[in-house]
Amino acid sequence: MAKAYNIVNIIKIHDTDKFQEYVNGHIPTIEKFGGRFLVEGYLGEVLEGSMPSNMMVVHEFPSIKRFKEWYYSEEYKPWKELRQSCADVNVILTEGK
Repeated sequence: MAKAYNIVNIIKIHDTDKFQEYVNGHIPTIEKFGGRFLVEGYLGEVLEGSMPSNMMVVHEFPSIKRFKEWYYSEEYKPWKELRQSCADVNVILTEGK
């Protein structure tokens, strides 16, 4: 089974306090669904093209199915709504090895 990778480009944070609350609060939900952080922080260098942000997070999940169970779960729902209220992000899902 292929692993799933959730790539989040953080474009703009409108409320840093709320965003920090989101960061601290949603982590247990990721772990509950078998996810883990691979990348978290500022982009080092764009070698080709352009990125709409300077911050990126990459999560790894055991499968697309497991990621979607997390992303649409009742456990994550309030955290997702909090993030959506305080930041503009792009959320990308892809499969990999």
